[in-house]
Amino acid sequence: MKYKNILPILAASMMLFTSCDDQIMEWGKVEGHGEVASSELPLALAEKITRYEPLKNYTDFKLGVGLGLDMYMNEDVFRNIANENFDEVTVVYLMKHGPMVSANGTINFTKVDAFVAKTKEAGLSVFGHPLIWHQNQNASYLNSIIAPTIIPGSSGNNILNVTGLKDGSFSSWARNNPGAGITIADNAGLSTNTKAIKLVSSASSAQPYSLQLTSPNITAVSGHKYEISFFIKSDQSGKGRVSFNSNVTNQYPYKDWYGTGASATDAFVTTSQWKQVKFTINDVKSGFSTFNFNLDLGFLPNVTYYIDVNNFNVVDLDATAAVVNLVSNGNFEGNTLSPWTGHGNSSTRAVSANGAGRGGTGYAMELMNPVAANNYSAQQVYTFSSALVKDKEYTCTFWVKSDVPAALQVELQSADYSGDYYGGINVTTSWTQVVKTLKPTTTDRTKFIFDFGATAATFSIDDIVITPVEAAGGGGTPSVTIEKSDAEKATIIGAAMTDWISKMVGHYKNDIKAWDVVNEPMKEGGSLRDGIVNELASDEFYWVKYLGKDYAVTAFKLARQYGNATDKLFINDYNLESSLPKCDGLIDYVNYIESKGATIDGIGTQMHISLSTDKAKIVEMFQKLAATGKLIKVSELDVRLGTKTPTATQLSDQSAMYQYVIDMYKQYVPKAQQYGITIWGISDNEKEHENWLPDESPNVWDASYKRKHAYKGVADGLAGKDVSKDFTGDLIIE
Repeated sequence: MKYKNILPILAASMMLFTSCDDQIMEWGKVEGHGEVASSELPLALAEKITRYEPLKNYTDFKLGVGLGLDMYMNEDVFRNIANENFDEVTVVYLMKHGPMVSANGTINFTKVDAFVAKTKEAGLSVFGHPLIWHQNQNASYLNSIIAPTIIPGSSGNNILNVTGLKDGSFSSWARNNPGAGITIADNAGLSTNTKAIKLVSSASSAQPYSLQLTSPNITAVSGHKYEISFFIKSDQSGKGRVSFNSNVTNQYPYKDWYGTGASATDAFVTTSQWKQVKFTINDVKSGFSTFNFNLDLGFLPNVTYYIDVNNFNVVDLDATAAVVNLVSNGNFEGNTLSPWTGHGNSSTRAVSANGAGRGGTGYAMELMNPVAANNYSAQQVYTFSSALVKDKEYTCTFWVKSDVPAALQVELQSADYSGDYYGGINVTTSWTQVVKTLKPTTTDRTKFIFDFGATAATFSIDDIVITPVEAAGGGGTPSVTIEKSDAEKATIIGAAMTDWISKMVGHYKNDIKAWDVVNEPMKEGGSLRDGIVNELASDEFYWVKYLGKDYAVTAFKLARQYGNATDKLFINDYNLESSLPKCDGLIDYVNYIESKGATIDGIGTQMHISLSTDKAKIVEMFQKLAATGKLIKVSELDVRLGTKTPTATQLSDQSAMYQYVIDMYKQYVPKAQQYGITIWGISDNEKEHENWLPDESPNVWDASYKRKHAYKGVADGLAGKDVSKDFTGDLIIE
């Protein structure tokens, strides 16, 4: 292309170019001054920089850039700079677990698919970043799947006489066939210091009635529905059923013992984990005023069963029961929200149309949050007539659905905005009942709040009931909290990792050939992060806390399994140039991972540096990394200046620092190990710095997308010489 630019020649004269090509600037003659050589009249720096070719033309390793997906897709100037100057792109945020994984664990590929297609059109490759990290995670979802299981207890007053179980006398209960023993065991129930029925099958046990405990007679009304529920576990795999006396039509009912959707069967299975058996009957024969049932656990020999005494219930679901509801307007049938109030995030709240309530009848409360933010950004508040009692348990139930899969949280709050939080509520598009046990930790909890700001969604909520536990009736708590063991949590989080990596890598197998598999695993001193953090951010989740030191081993094996054999898989961390012990620790961890059978292709070093960064340590870092024999990638390079209005000297020093890093990378990392360098961000434009280095100027283009002095430093570093020394030409006076 041709340039026509005005340059200063002498104080009293102006000259412009007559002809030039991309490499040689031809100088004309100035009448009366003889020949003018470029050595006597150097080009102005700004003019030199305009003459440089696109950055990627100066190197044969991958030159990458970290950028915002939305800016690339929507802003032409930004996208054109990326396309013209770089070989590879890394998405700064929107390819991470947090923005891609929804509240119910599904992955939304839509935005990234469009981005990959557009970069492919431009001839760019995409670097996958990152698969496993502790930040930018959908921590709400991950925590919800390992949260304690809240199992609703009985649905009303317990009419089963358990006195003989609590005092150990078995009064009114019949041990018709005791097998190897039916006793009461102390400290064996669901909760600390609670009792359980202990039933042991004999060595020859083979029939269900070979181990049988029969209940007392239960007062009944023909035509009423009765709910039977209890919690059971066994020391090994077991099997049981519930049978009834002849006062019930179906004495051996087939039930959905294994949960919704399972085939009906006459028996349930048991394991070493507590499970709830809960079912209903409605066939007490006419003319009978009682019934009883048998626990038949003799199917298998040598099994020990435990049944929690405090949560063994029979409830007449058709009996009239008074419910003490501390929420005066929980069903919205008066077509009003009062006394509910709300605020935040331009959210709206209203009463639904008649017929839009639960079950397609009546009214419901509708809460609309327009933009996904954090839980507390949109709230709906109910104020109690008096504060709840500290350490007292309250049962909270409500029905909820949303127009898209969403997340929800409830809290008890005081006037000073301190609160008790109950999160991990995943809302679907179908009406679902939520049951929570609320327990105020202070004496001043006066508000009940729905925090609905995490998802852009419209929520419908109905039949809200908050009642003291003893007012709900029943034999003990109306709901049971079962904590998951460490082993269970490890299994669940391991499955979540497998699901995430297999789907991400598998989905992009034909398009992405290099991945940042594990990001920032090390502490500053060189030890492995352990996930022990005093205060977690809302998007922070430590896989290592549940999967242990081998979490990265698993991650690399999964990435290799579901990707291509030739994919380049990296581990990546920051501050390696400022903390050499951290660099050593990362290298040691790489060796450990590979000792466990995984393969790592490369190590990435984030270099978010400044003018004061110790250059000698940069050299030593590259030497250490190169000694591993792995591919080495400068994964996130920028140079901070501490201001968004730098001086000419600062800009010159920034250019020199960019060039120094590139020079040292090329000098100390053997060519065969040079994967490439990724510049982190394109410009100093404030849109690129809303969440990273605001009020700064760390990049190669300025806020108006003009090449900075740093452009020359990067290009010269990549080329291995001062490219502008080849610029010569002739000038003429216009």
